[in-house]
Amino acid sequence: MDGFRFPMMVVAIVTGAVLAAGPAALAAARGRPPIVATPANVDVSQRHLNESEEAIAVNPTNPDNIVTVTNVGHAEAGLTAGMFEGVSLDGGKTWATRLIALGAGDPLGDACCDPSLSFDQYGNLFLTYLYETEDQVPVALSTDGGLTFHVIANISKASLPGKKAGGDNRGLFRFVDQPTITAAHGEVWVVFNAGGPMAATGAPVTGPGQVGAFIPLEVVPGTGNCTYGDVAIGPSGQVMQACALTESGQGGGKIFVNVDPDGLGPAGFGNRIFVTQTHVGGFDFIPAQPDRSVDSEPGLAWDRTGGPHNGRVYLVYTAEHPNESNNTDIYVRHSGDNGATWSAPVRVNDDHTVNSQFLPKISLDPTTGNISVVWYDSRNDLGTGGPGDTNGIPNDDAKFWGAFSTNGGASFTRNLQISAGTSNSHDSGNGIDYGDYTGLSFYGGIAHPAWSDNSNSTGNNPDGALHQLDIYTAAVPLP
Repeated sequence: MDGFRFPMMVVAIVTGAVLAAGPAALAAARGRPPIVATPANVDVSQRHLNESEEAIAVNPTNPDNIVTVTNVGHAEAGLTAGMFEGVSLDGGKTWATRLIALGAGDPLGDACCDPSLSFDQYGNLFLTYLYETEDQVPVALSTDGGLTFHVIANISKASLPGKKAGGDNRGLFRFVDQPTITAAHGEVWVVFNAGGPMAATGAPVTGPGQVGAFIPLEVVPGTGNCTYGDVAIGPSGQVMQACALTESGQGGGKIFVNVDPDGLGPAGFGNRIFVTQTHVGGFDFIPAQPDRSVDSEPGLAWDRTGGPHNGRVYLVYTAEHPNESNNTDIYVRHSGDNGATWSAPVRVNDDHTVNSQFLPKISLDPTTGNISVVWYDSRNDLGTGGPGDTNGIPNDDAKFWGAFSTNGGASFTRNLQISAGTSNSHDSGNGIDYGDYTGLSFYGGIAHPAWSDNSNSTGNNPDGALHQLDIYTAAVPLP
C-alpha cells in the first residue's frame, strides 16, 4: 500500500476579483440574471514545473473528501514515471500532496499519464491511467479516500476472450490510450483505445473494498479510429461509451456512442450510433493550444437520481463553425432512449465572440440531477491588452469558465468565470499545453473543477506568473 509520508500542505485560498453587490442588485432589478462573483481559487499543487490533464472526484460518503490526480512533466523533473496526487479532507480548502506511481518498487508501477478517477456509492475510489512502457491499463482501488491505492487489475491483451472476430480487432494492444473509469450502480467500468478500436470491461462491486473480477474485455463494434472516449452507467445498469471518430488532424470529426443494454450481463455493446458532426479533428490546432491541439472531447453524464429526468443521458462536446475558423463552442445534447435519438444541440458558452472555447467537462449532481459544464475560454482575449490578454495576440490566452443547467439541459445559466487569472499554455513550456482534458465533480450543489493555470492569481505558484502550470480548483456553488 502506498501512503502519504509527508505533512499536510496547507494551501491558501485566495479570492479572485469579487464583483460589488451593486451591479448584481441592479441586474436583478432589471430582470437579468445577476453577475456571480468569481469563486475563491486554490492552487492545489504549488509545485515547481508543470502539471496538466486533471481528474477530480468527490466522495459521496464524505463530500469533504476530494481527490485529484494529474500528469506531471517527467523529463523536466528528472523523473522516469509518476503522477501528481492531491487529497483534501475539508472540501478543497487544504490539500495533502505527493507524487505517485514513480516506478520500481511503487505499488502503482510506472505511470505515464492520463489519469481518470471515480468514487462509487460505497466510498470506493477507482483510478486508471497509462503505464510508461506496458501496453496494458491498470485499475487501482482506494478504500481510504485516496490516501493509499493498490492495483486490482491490469487490463491487457490476455483479457480478451479466447475467440475474437476480425475487422476492428486488428492491431489490438499495439498501444493503449486515454482510459476512462466510472463507478456506480454496483459496477465499475473502464474504456480505452486499444490500438485502434475502443475496448471496454467492467466488474461488479458489492460494498467497500468488495470488487469482483473484470469480465472479458470487449472490443466495441464500429469504433476503429474512434478515440478520446468516455463511459457512463445508466439507472438500470446499462452502459454507454462515446468516442470521436477523428478522421484527420484538423477537420472532420464525428461523435458516436455504443450502448450495452445490460451492463455486466451477456448482451454486450450494440452497433455504433451517430450523434453529431463536430468539424474538430483528433489534432485540431487553435491559438490557445498551439503545441498539443484539441479534440472534440466528448463527455457523458447519466441521470440515475430517480428525479424528473431520470434515465436521461447528456453528451458534451466541442464543435467548430465554420471549419478551421478557431471559433470553437461548447454544446450539450441529451437522449432519453439510451442513445437511440438525441436532442438538438444547446450551446453552453454565452459569449458573442468568435474566439475559442475548448476541453469541456460535464458532471451530474447525483443528489439533484442538475448538471455542470466547465471549459477553457478565450472570449476575453481580443489582443488589445487588459484583462484576458497577456501578450497583445488575440485568442491565445484563456480563463476557465463554467455554467449549470437545472432543467435537464434545455438551457444553461449565465456563464461564470471560475479562474481569477488569465493563463497562456504556450508560455508554460509544457509541450502538451493544457493537455487533452480537464476535471470536474459536481455533488451536493457544489461543482469542483480542476484545471491547469499559470496565471499565478493566488500568488503561490513557485514558478511565478506565465511560466509552468499548477493545478487549480475552486468550490463553485449552483447560483
